[in-house]
Amino acid sequence: MSKAKTLSENLSRAFAGKLQTNVVANDEVTIEVAAMDLPGVCTKLRDSEEFRFETLIDLCGVDYSAYGQTEWSTGQSSSGFSRGVQTATHGYMSFGDELPPAKSGRPRFAVVYHLLSVQHNQRLRVRVYTEDESFPRVPSVINIWNSANWYEREAFDLFGIHFEGHPDLRRILTDYGFVGHPFRKDFPLSGHVEMRYDPEQKRVIYQPVSIEPRVLVPRVIREDNRYFDLTSDAGKK
Repeated sequence: MSKAKTLSENLSRAFAGKLQTNVVANDEVTIEVAAMDLPGVCTKLRDSEEFRFETLIDLCGVDYSAYGQTEWSTGQSSSGFSRGVQTATHGYMSFGDELPPAKSGRPRFAVVYHLLSVQHNQRLRVRVYTEDESFPRVPSVINIWNSANWYEREAFDLFGIHFEGHPDLRRILTDYGFVGHPFRKDFPLSGHVEMRYDPEQKRVIYQPVSIEPRVLVPRVIREDNRYFDLTSDAGKK
């Protein structure tokens, strides 16, 4: 039995009734727990001698709206240009546009934790979905892994996910007066405002975006013998 499958079985036994899913794929283990169970599960994952996940490697937010939908999937290489011109809704939205639903039917927002056990040389992925799409929130794990401090601030800044119990939850990458959360699927790729230096006011100012989002898809014309009809005159040259 592989190490990942052994870990998965140990997790099922230790957290019976609290794991919503327990999946082994590509020799990696991913579990899902409810937000209310997150602090207890994470504390046991860190402290239990059986697991000893003492290190939080990473924490990130996920926006699953429009999940499984794409404008680029194709089985024919010749169909790329038209798909680039006729863009899908998500990714090129204006403020207030309605998002297409996710094909999976899962909640929109989730938080993913990547854990490392140095003692057992094991890794684990923990995923928690937020229940309220309008105000996504999960408990903070800063008291379990102190490294979660900046990670949770980043997820709050970019996705608008609130971490209850965080002592200093504020933006970390965008400006203090920034409007919106840039990693959400309904946030326009060009943003809402642009900034420039105004020589008259002698300061940086913000103004509405002056460019229109568009897709630039290069058209490649291939001229070699693979694309000539060998029975034609062109093929004889």
